[in-house]
Amino acid sequence: MKPSIERVDISTEELEALLERVRGVLSAEDYRKLAAAVHTLSYVTELLENRETTLQSLRRLLCQSSTEKTEQVLKEAGVEISSEHRGTCGARPPAGPVTGHGRNGAAAYRGGRKVEVAHRSLTHGDRCPECQRGKVYVQREPGVLVRMIGRAPVDATVYELRKLRCNLCGEMFTADAPEGVGEEKYDETSASMIALLKYGTGLPFHRLEKLERNLGIPLAASTQWEIMEETAEVIKPAFQELIREAAQGEVLHNDDTGAKVLALAREPTENTSDRTGVFTSGIVSVAQGRKIALLFTGRQHAGENLAAVLSRRAAELDPPIQMSDALSRNTPKLARPVEILVANCLAHGRRQFVEVAPSFPEECRLVLEALGNVYHHEALACEQGLSPDERMRFHQERSGPILEQLHGWLTAQLVERRTEPNSALGKAISYLLKYWTKLTLFLRQPGAPLDNNICERALKKVILHRKNALFYRTLNGAQVGDLFMSLIHTCELSGANPFDYLTELQRHSADVNRYPQQWMPWNYRDAVRTGT
Repeated sequence: MKPSIERVDISTEELEALLERVRGVLSAEDYRKLAAAVHTLSYVTELLENRETTLQSLRRLLCQSSTEKTEQVLKEAGVEISSEHRGTCGARPPAGPVTGHGRNGAAAYRGGRKVEVAHRSLTHGDRCPECQRGKVYVQREPGVLVRMIGRAPVDATVYELRKLRCNLCGEMFTADAPEGVGEEKYDETSASMIALLKYGTGLPFHRLEKLERNLGIPLAASTQWEIMEETAEVIKPAFQELIREAAQGEVLHNDDTGAKVLALAREPTENTSDRTGVFTSGIVSVAQGRKIALLFTGRQHAGENLAAVLSRRAAELDPPIQMSDALSRNTPKLARPVEILVANCLAHGRRQFVEVAPSFPEECRLVLEALGNVYHHEALACEQGLSPDERMRFHQERSGPILEQLHGWLTAQLVERRTEPNSALGKAISYLLKYWTKLTLFLRQPGAPLDNNICERALKKVILHRKNALFYRTLNGAQVGDLFMSLIHTCELSGANPFDYLTELQRHSADVNRYPQQWMPWNYRDAVRTGT
């Protein structure tokens, strides 16, 4: 018989204090594992206090999830995918065998410094040294060599300024600093690199501090935070303009993920209706073909944050399309009447069947193969570069009959009592039927997306930071992180260089403050060239 477990009530603050006391006793790796276990326990306890949390959702959280590819899901469920559907259930059809050694050509090094090297003895128009009759001419395509070097993420140069002293009057004369050195110890590139490492790749301040110390360039974690806080204030106008432009988008995706801010730690209150959770909301706006990513951390849900963004929307614009899963907290409640076309994520509906496929393999195969064909048609539409109207008609012709047949089958399962409504399969079917109109908006509205995957990918940046740094200390720290992650991920979506972008925002802070619309990731290089 297992011994009874002693109950010990301990607050989040006491757990954090306990971790700090053992930090110096344990090795860095042991401390990291213990901290992760403690924070996981705290998070799971918080989930268990929520009545909506199910055992299945806890399993998905704590156990490593498998792939959701149709062929693999059905294989694990013990059934084979139909031969006519093989190769059509992914997001993109197979492109044929991959050839080559996987190395990058010289053109891929867009951020590398380019050095033009002249020929040692020949110039344009010289006589050919081989045949002595013809002339040599410069070719359009040069020969290329790529050489990689390594250096510290934040490098340092120590200038030793020579000093001279008069032996009679004692006057001291110090050499002037070289031109271009600047007045600040940490220049703009330092802030950009720290921001990319911390908020772009999830490297915590203390890990960068250890790396820099080992390389002989001390950079304290507290100093890194001070640089980030000051830089965020300088480039804040660009973030505010990003929010304004996102509000004008034709399609807005939104979703939530959990966050932890120590200053907002959960505390028992007499009023149990008070919201105690902390979230990071992700919003991805598609405006005129451009994608803008926004992140907001606090007690507000994704719908509330989206409502705040839409409050900046121009009144004369057409109704936007809002894409999210079917949770009510994702729906914005606007202060002024704004019509919104609501679409729900087809991938969420599909996931309901992925989860129950081991118990109902044959029924789930029919649904997964049908939805796989829809995604195959979406991939074909993207490859052909169809306009929103052409894409809608393409889906109406190709995907419409498939979904109509699927809807009839789903309805028959419940109406004819082929499936128990309260079973896991019955609930998955009920979910699709309940939100069918919103799940299939792409058949009736040009430009409506199939799923919310682009927003979930944006939230992965937050999740990566949460896994490595575990928490924010204050709400201000969370807002600084939101600002940098939003700008960095928008650069990634726009194909811009985030390091260069953050650096130029700092160097032209006065212009950014006056004309922020000219300093977006997709047009800032024009502003740099023209000196606006």
